[in-house]
Amino acid sequence: MESWYAFAIVALLLLGTQRFLYKVSAEKGFNTAVTTTSFMATVAILSTVLFLIQGRTVSDPHPLILTSLINSGTFLVATISHIEALKKVPSSIAYPIIRLNVGVVVLFSLMFFKDRLSPYQIAGIVLAIGVILILTKDAQKGEGPAKAGKKGLAYVFISLFCGAAAAISSKFAALYTDKLAFMALSYTISMICSFALRKRMVPEGGPGDTRKAVFLGMFMGLINLCGFYSFLEALSSGPLSIIASITGMHFVISILLSFIIYKEAPTPTRLAGMILTIFSVILLRL
Repeated sequence: MESWYAFAIVALLLLGTQRFLYKVSAEKGFNTAVTTTSFMATVAILSTVLFLIQGRTVSDPHPLILTSLINSGTFLVATISHIEALKKVPSSIAYPIIRLNVGVVVLFSLMFFKDRLSPYQIAGIVLAIGVILILTKDAQKGEGPAKAGKKGLAYVFISLFCGAAAAISSKFAALYTDKLAFMALSYTISMICSFALRKRMVPEGGPGDTRKAVFLGMFMGLINLCGFYSFLEALSSGPLSIIASITGMHFVISILLSFIIYKEAPTPTRLAGMILTIFSVILLRL
């Protein structure tokens, strides 16, 4: 097994687990900004400590600064646009379109990096995008009709392209600068932005237990530190188009954990989606 593929699978599992912890935060009624600030602070501090302990250096700071600014900026805009889109557009419309950012990343990778894919890998990418669309659509069944205004759709597409830009910037960071330094700077910027938004993201029922939210965020940060570093390791030697397709299915792990921990009844569509995910991951290896 090639190392980049192994790292991509590890990233899939860990980032999926982290996504499930967002559900835990929502179930507990925690302030999302508090949880995310704690999580980002944990990653920023630990990656900085590891960078210093290992005695790493950055010979040219320009790629580091540029990729970190683009990554943190696009991630923040994608997140805010996503939230604003859901206020104006039914999530049954917003989620499937925003999830197409994987397709944008794949197209960019094929055109810019000239990825050479086997017929099996092409089929795996198509299947991966199909799984994403099927599961996000299934997750929103039962919603009442609502009109999607132009402003709402604008937010949807901003989130789509900014999410894709965040993934693409990670590829350039993995190739041209130190991974730990990139994580330290990018997460520090994101942490500051998240902290600034904390008062605007208080849940309707109140902020919940702040102390528990902080501890949950720290646990999230430990998982993300390993997961995102694995993602960058995969990107440093593997094709972006395949790696993005693999890690883009990380929410399947969240669904599986929800089945196990919250006893959510699995729908036939979700069970089919998980089976198709396994086939997709296998095809992407061939």
